[in-house]
Amino acid sequence: MGTIGTFRHSASDLLAQPARPSGRRGFAGRLVQVVRSLAKWIDHLLERRRSRLALLEMTDDQLKDIGVSRCDAHREGIRPLWD
Repeated sequence: MGTIGTFRHSASDLLAQPARPSGRRGFAGRLVQVVRSLAKWIDHLLERRRSRLALLEMTDDQLKDIGVSRCDAHREGIRPLWD
């Protein structure tokens, strides 16, 4: 009796777009593309928010080093997530 192989998949393997010979995508392919696009957009928003919160946590000396005033940092830090 032979051994049983184990398949391991990473998250990128599971989200990989299968190649279609005709170049046309069905509904499932378009749905995957929309979900990926939405995930990238949300990731971008969250990264922007993390950067803005980091500005609020910086000391005056750190802000001076990057050329940002405390007022500018506060104004940027309280901006809405989508802005």
